[in-house]
Amino acid sequence: MVRWGRLPGSPLRLPAGPDKLGAMPSRPSRALLGLLPPAVVLALITWQVAADGPLLRTDERLSHALVRPDRFSELLSDLGEVQIAVPALVLVVGYAAWRGRAAGAARWWAPSLAALALMALVPLIVVPLKEWTDRPGTPAVPPATGYYPSGHTATAGVAYGSAVLVLLPWLRTPAARRLAVATGALLVAAVSFGLVRRGYHWPLDVVASWCLCAVLLGALRLRLAADALRVGRRPACAPARPRQSGAPRPPTRTTRTSEPSASRTYGGARKPQDTP
Repeated sequence: MVRWGRLPGSPLRLPAGPDKLGAMPSRPSRALLGLLPPAVVLALITWQVAADGPLLRTDERLSHALVRPDRFSELLSDLGEVQIAVPALVLVVGYAAWRGRAAGAARWWAPSLAALALMALVPLIVVPLKEWTDRPGTPAVPPATGYYPSGHTATAGVAYGSAVLVLLPWLRTPAARRLAVATGALLVAAVSFGLVRRGYHWPLDVVASWCLCAVLLGALRLRLAADALRVGRRPACAPARPRQSGAPRPPTRTTRTSEPSASRTYGGARKPQDTP
């Protein structure tokens, strides 16, 4: 049972006792552990690509069975272009920042800024990996190297995923939130399918970018949750309580005295004839 106590000199009542305070430190630890599986899978795939491991033989056979270059798959892969995914993210974070500022939310700019910073981090991770692994492309593309991991998949995953995370607090109904999550996942899946179907990337290139996006979006989700806790344990989109300004309102109740003369109108000094 959670016990409640009053802070000295404060009207606020806050939870006290080991049940409430003892559970708080373990939540970030469990959330961080959730980022470990995709990070491990990413490391294993990268090791196989760098060492030309046996997993690449399976990857090549799977790609040969899936590649069917056509115009539709090329259009789907274009949804992962920087010129498309990043402007979509900018529009969403701009809308979220506008809503937060209009609602008077504290640190209304923090979620949008975090999403944009995460998007800027993607090429700083993907480009060095491409140069280090130096993996050649599929037979469906001209001879070249630097295809691992998939930059289009990483761009789409972080851009559309961050947009969903920033937008979720402003959606009022569960149906709207589910629709937003489904839309983001569908866009990433469409880009991934188009890249593999067109032959722009090996399947492992796309899977590795999925793992990278899972780690980055998980970190962003933790960051947004920490910001919400920092702002008075309420969502970042909650409007701030309006401040009272001006003079205080006069009391509505009047004080009565026991003496009748207190409410009698003064009529001057009493004359002798007025005395009974």
